[in-house]
Amino acid sequence: MAINSDFWRAKSVFVTGHTGFKGSWLTIWLAKMGANVHGYALSPEQPKSLFDQANVNSYLSSHTIGDVVDRLKLAQCIKTSDPDVIFHLAAQPLVLESYTNPVKTFEVNIQGTVNLLDISRNLSKQCAIIVVTSDKCYENNEWEWPYREVDRLGGSDPYSNSKACAELVVSSFRKSYFSKLESSAPWHGLATARAGNVIGGCDWARHRLIPDFFRSLEEKSPLQVRNPTATRPWQNILECLGGYLLLAEKLYDSPEQYSNAWNFGPLPQQNLSVQQLIDTLNQLCESKADISYQPLIHGSEHQQLALDISKANLKLGWYPIWKIEDTLEALVACYLAGDDEVELSSLIDQQINFHAKLSVK
Repeated sequence: MAINSDFWRAKSVFVTGHTGFKGSWLTIWLAKMGANVHGYALSPEQPKSLFDQANVNSYLSSHTIGDVVDRLKLAQCIKTSDPDVIFHLAAQPLVLESYTNPVKTFEVNIQGTVNLLDISRNLSKQCAIIVVTSDKCYENNEWEWPYREVDRLGGSDPYSNSKACAELVVSSFRKSYFSKLESSAPWHGLATARAGNVIGGCDWARHRLIPDFFRSLEEKSPLQVRNPTATRPWQNILECLGGYLLLAEKLYDSPEQYSNAWNFGPLPQQNLSVQQLIDTLNQLCESKADISYQPLIHGSEHQQLALDISKANLKLGWYPIWKIEDTLEALVACYLAGDDEVELSSLIDQQINFHAKLSVK
């Protein structure tokens, strides 16, 4: 399941959402493999961001601040980058924010995806396109068994529902425009990637457990916890991104085989409850977070969520390789590095190299 660095060397890769947590890690990894990365995203929202702390801008061939809802600007940037691969990560990514601002959530997550696909279908050369959605795109029935790619899409909150809608948009474009309709036209591979709760160093998004944990330590304020018994498919950022990279390689070479939906998640035994995760973080940090248990803001927060990853395992050769303990130790080290760019960059290098060694065993 090892990533083929030779594939990425000199490839033009267009990444939306590159200023975000996941996009920043992806940009660094791609650049280290020799790809020419072109980023298109809004400015980081939080006072702190991995994009700024690790000077991710220095890894980019081009860096554009823009909204995916702005079709003309997005089209110009895609045309200029002349991409071999597109990773669409730009989104309104937070469940709680979607309750506060549902219109923006649907606009960005659905219309932004429509814009990107409508522009990309007219590319003049072969391109592999991966639209990142979410494990929350499934209609959650609180099942004890994990969700498969063929299970029903849904979502009661605006965020989850918008991601299910994005999946339907991709399916429509794939069937209408991204199949081999004309022998003379390039066949653009189009897939979606559904990942669990991705965790790693220097995520500073609001209303996420680990960023909230480290903010509470810095600010010496209570950590507000809404749902301590809920279990989530916590997953190392590099495992998730490794799945995206591996899928892109396969999709580029064989679009007819890999243009569909893919789950990327941890093994079931890696799923911890919110309380278990907090307890482990408290053990790893010198300071301890004081917890303030809050009532659920919205009653639709689910207790259980797990993904079936057998398809990615069998057809991509992808599988989880990080132990949850190692993941938490690695992310704590990144947070403790703080604004020391040299130390943080060194840690990121070490973790990418560690992942590469694990993946070839």
